[in-house]
Amino acid sequence: MAEAADFQGTSPSPARRWLRRTGALLAGAPLLAGLLQLSAAAPAGAVEQTSAQAASGSQTVSVSVDTFSPSIPTDGDTLTISGTVTNNGKQAVTGAHVGLRLGQVLSTRSAIDTVAKRTDYVQGVDGSEIGDKYTEKFAKLTPGVAEPFTLSVPVDKLDLGDDGVYPLGVSLSGQTSAQPWEQVLGIQRTFLPWQPDEADTKTKTTYLWPLVSGVHMTAQTGSNEQQTPVFLNDDLAKEIAPGGRLDQMLSLGKDLDVTWVIDPDLLASVDAMTRSYKIQGDGDTTTTGTHQAVAKAWLAELQSAVADKEVVALPFADPDLASLAHNGTSVTGSLSHLKDATDVAATTVETVLHVTPTTDFAWPVSGAVDPSIIKVATSAGADKVIARSDSLQETGGLPYTPSAARPIGGGTTAVVADARLSTAFEGDLAKAGAATLAEQKFLAQSLTLDLQSDKQRSIVVAPQRMPTASQAQTMAEALTTLQGSTWFESQDLAAAAKAKPDPGATTKVPSSSAYPSSLRKQELPKSAFEEIASTQDKLDNFRVILSDESRVVTPFGRAINREMSTSWRGRAGEAENFRQSVLDYLEDLTNQVKLIDKSETKLSGRSATIPVTVQNNLVQGVNHLVLRLTSTSPTRLKIGGKAYWEQPVTVNGGHSQSVKFTTSANANGKVEVLAQLYTEDGQEYGQAVRFDVKVTEVTATVMLVIGGGVLLLVLAGFRMYTHRKRAVARQAEQEGPDGPDDGAAEEPDGPENPAGPQDRLKEESGTPSRADDPEHPSDPTPDTAPESADPSGTGERVDR
Repeated sequence: MAEAADFQGTSPSPARRWLRRTGALLAGAPLLAGLLQLSAAAPAGAVEQTSAQAASGSQTVSVSVDTFSPSIPTDGDTLTISGTVTNNGKQAVTGAHVGLRLGQVLSTRSAIDTVAKRTDYVQGVDGSEIGDKYTEKFAKLTPGVAEPFTLSVPVDKLDLGDDGVYPLGVSLSGQTSAQPWEQVLGIQRTFLPWQPDEADTKTKTTYLWPLVSGVHMTAQTGSNEQQTPVFLNDDLAKEIAPGGRLDQMLSLGKDLDVTWVIDPDLLASVDAMTRSYKIQGDGDTTTTGTHQAVAKAWLAELQSAVADKEVVALPFADPDLASLAHNGTSVTGSLSHLKDATDVAATTVETVLHVTPTTDFAWPVSGAVDPSIIKVATSAGADKVIARSDSLQETGGLPYTPSAARPIGGGTTAVVADARLSTAFEGDLAKAGAATLAEQKFLAQSLTLDLQSDKQRSIVVAPQRMPTASQAQTMAEALTTLQGSTWFESQDLAAAAKAKPDPGATTKVPSSSAYPSSLRKQELPKSAFEEIASTQDKLDNFRVILSDESRVVTPFGRAINREMSTSWRGRAGEAENFRQSVLDYLEDLTNQVKLIDKSETKLSGRSATIPVTVQNNLVQGVNHLVLRLTSTSPTRLKIGGKAYWEQPVTVNGGHSQSVKFTTSANANGKVEVLAQLYTEDGQEYGQAVRFDVKVTEVTATVMLVIGGGVLLLVLAGFRMYTHRKRAVARQAEQEGPDGPDDGAAEEPDGPENPAGPQDRLKEESGTPSRADDPEHPSDPTPDTAPESADPSGTGERVDR
């Protein structure tokens, strides 16, 4: 086998390995001479034909490497590899066997990438088999049938040389009836990291462990004192339940030396689940959540896991910095939402986890940056931006990977995560074969990076924000192995950001045109930020009238943060639906405070009062409102002597309040009147109410007629009174001083029991006199109910 290629800064190999390599060369000299003679004797055409035959069917059989143990072998170990071989062809494979092929040591990280991409067998490059003793044979491989295999070989038999990464091929050789000669019909390559002795200089490595989820909570809450939150669905319960994605992230991460990167919205959502909560159903229906115990257990375990670890808090709901930079800064108020999300982050983490987090790191999607993203990322107070090396690429020609920290101007530090290590666990890793290959490649890249230089370097690994359960398991297995290696040293993110920058590393932020188009297509559009601004305007107009604005401002403020979440990338339709639902619910709440419609009002006289009713169906009182009543024809009808009149309005929760306006008429006919609520700062609130006022002016002649009629009634009443009194007196004289023999005398009308004309008319008509008869006949009967002591509708449905 080939000797290891030279590495810059690689320390000399131990003497014992030099002796072992020398012995191997001496022992292999006769074999090498024979091979050379055979090659010389064989015609050139025969060699070319053999190579072509060897490569022609190298994808007929698929080879899966499911286990590789130990992942980083050392002297005295036995390497065990197991997996399956599957015949994908139409003909049976006979005389087959699985063997190992060790290639030449790889000297660069790009060489590892090249080997990983190859699928065909290449004779000479993939090396020869490591002896028949370490193979497994199959008499026949039936098409479509997977056959398991296990290979074990002592590491000493591999004759490994210098420290480094060796490509290790697992190949299936055999023949078919169509090609009846032995050839390699399938091969799978993996990597064997080899450094049995402690490295002279270990690479300080920071691994970010993200606890980030999507949006789960709505803006809606119950009208009770606790403001019961309403969730979009019950997906979060599935994520934190045993075996769920977030449960796996927590249980795996607690035993690793990692930096926890947490979205405070996730903590707030799980914390809300520990108490009473609802789940949104069809229409306006909700169901009661039942996973309080799961939420409590997950939070308790997380509190324990991060008690003595570094915690980095992202802004609340993990806002999409790139979308904001590219599409949101032209919309007024967008940056203020990022500031709010940053301000609430530390408080949320401290309240739920009882630790003080770091909040001065910003993390754009995939670590892709440009000047506008840097500007937005640092606008809310962060002075460190987590970038990635495939965005902020090296241009200085350094032969090694520099440390992560880079000063990029303005007091800002770019913490550049290594792209190869950060993307090592993306893709579908649910199958054992894919997970094993990802782990070995990750370890190979890490070792090769360490062997590049003797300089002390600080490397950061920033994986995908929301790893799947299988990705998380593979990450944890690889990181566990790496932490036990001879070249790894753990380091916190804050320490990596403070490490001395490499003077040769690039510090130039790429231009906006270099931002990946694939990422730009997933961004929130400008229209999304315009919708967010519209919602904020309505919220600002609503909050000023509330007696307890925190019940509304807090939940809607957090909902607006969620509208900007990075988790909406690739889900434009769902993002739009969420934004619309927040706006619809806010409008529904604002409509709970409104004017009651009025029908036509009649005025019979020059002056009268007009009542207008304000209804408040919220559970809290409203104030700082002004009700304005405006006459559209002030020459015919004036309100309070003017074209319009305003009165302050205060209404308790669940009540209505009637407000009376004095009017004066100058002419008969209909006049349209407009009632409109305003906030104290002059902003219209709610819908206006329009109604007609019909005025009937009373003339002097009519008043004389009415006055004469009243006088006649009074005279008639007086005449009846005197006539009856005389009749009673005559009857008393006839009966004598002792009174009548039987029966009671009729009680005369007199000063002690007067009966006026109107009373007699009512008695005669059968209509009783009422104590609450109106004192002003010109006042119309109100067409709205007076203030009620009972609630008049559903209450607020808001919370954080």
